[in-house]
Amino acid sequence: MKEKVIVIGSGFSSISAACYLAQKGYQVKVFEKNNSLGGRARQLKRNGFTFDMGPSWYWMPDIFERFFNDFNKKPSDYYNLKRLDPAYEVYFGTNDKFIVGGDLEKISLAFESEEKGSGKKLKKLIKQAQINYDIAIKRLVYKPGKSPLELITLETITNLNFFIRNIQQDVYKNFKNPKLRQLLQFPVLFLGAKPKNTPAFYNFMNFADYGLGTWHPEGGMYSIIKGMLSLAKSLGVEFFVDSPIKKIIVEKGKASGVIINRIKHIANAILSGADYHHTETLLDLNLRTYSERYWNKKTFAPSSLLFYIGLNKKIDNIAHHTLFFDVDFDKHASEIYDSPKWPDDPLFYANFPSKSDSSMAPPNKEACFILIPLAPGLEDTPCLRKKYFDLIIKRLEKRTGQLIKRHILFEESFCINDFILDYNSYKGNAYGMANTLFQTAFLRPKLESKKVKGLYFSGQLTVPGPGVPPALISGKISAGLVEKYFRTPNRQ
Repeated sequence: MKEKVIVIGSGFSSISAACYLAQKGYQVKVFEKNNSLGGRARQLKRNGFTFDMGPSWYWMPDIFERFFNDFNKKPSDYYNLKRLDPAYEVYFGTNDKFIVGGDLEKISLAFESEEKGSGKKLKKLIKQAQINYDIAIKRLVYKPGKSPLELITLETITNLNFFIRNIQQDVYKNFKNPKLRQLLQFPVLFLGAKPKNTPAFYNFMNFADYGLGTWHPEGGMYSIIKGMLSLAKSLGVEFFVDSPIKKIIVEKGKASGVIINRIKHIANAILSGADYHHTETLLDLNLRTYSERYWNKKTFAPSSLLFYIGLNKKIDNIAHHTLFFDVDFDKHASEIYDSPKWPDDPLFYANFPSKSDSSMAPPNKEACFILIPLAPGLEDTPCLRKKYFDLIIKRLEKRTGQLIKRHILFEESFCINDFILDYNSYKGNAYGMANTLFQTAFLRPKLESKKVKGLYFSGQLTVPGPGVPPALISGKISAGLVEKYFRTPNRQ
């Protein structure tokens, strides 16, 4: 008889884990609390407009290729990819825009135009970042985070200084221009921490950005979810929506099933890709590995205020991905991490996917997605959302030199309260737990419960960390631990 595995949640890490488990011949059922699959990568469709509700950047294409290759498939079997050129644009003020080109040569020339000698320095930085990327991907990120010994390799010992220094130190040492400094620290925001709190080793994100490029899957990021769901179903995985877990059943110290809508579903192991903190609240208090005090002391990546906007005309002076760094970068970061509050002058990100993909909006119209990073755990009210919507639209109009508000057909928002309601997200965080020096690898919450046999975790609060590619990796690692558990002699 096949071993039965229940997977909680249907985000990237959950579907990834489900695929690997089904490939090994286990009977896999995935239960999703919401009425659609995809977790934070769900889509919103309205009046012919399509919005990715969460992740919108396609970086590290090699990780996606590796995932599908594990099943003798490739991404192109499921979706079409386009490399963006420009990759993105950054506004530093009105009529002050930096264009990040589609390859390193273009980007180096743009750097050189801002600061003499910086083009050569950038290429040197990216060369080292590629070395660190190869170390991270080939030696570190596919490990389960059980022991500090996982980090000790010839390559990491040789590059030990990169774990002692931080990103900001390296950037400030080599680049004087404030714009270039911000550009080189931007990718670290995907790791959910301030650059000065992130080890310099993570400069591999600069290679992910400038070396590997920014891509767009036709139809949006949800095309990846649809491809993964197709793969999972072909492997025999069953999916169930509107199925919130009320309790994880533990018998004789082992996970044996879950309660959904008062019905018991039995299993030989349980893997949760849902919020780690929430998952442990489904256990009796004495069976939880981590206390409330533990979670409260951790540094969490930001939450976000998101807006999904339908416009009745095409917008000028904007790219598919556009960042607005026209205010104090450090001040906003401080208002997220040091003294949490709603920001006085927020940085923000605007995504216009219909610039590259006509399927995302009706003809001659534009789909707009706006993200403002916020500290998790803040008060979230309709009044605050409206205040920041008006503020951001005014800035967008001023920087791009056009009227926008009068062309809005509709707008919907998503913020801290929604992250909690829809995803059971701890304090409404959007990106999980930050990858700081003391929250990396074996110092993150474990993939395997210490107190309940047969209970496993994946996703952005555990190994390897926040982001879509790490989520795919997390699912694979956790599935491997479940397989090892099933092979353990006398586990019954």
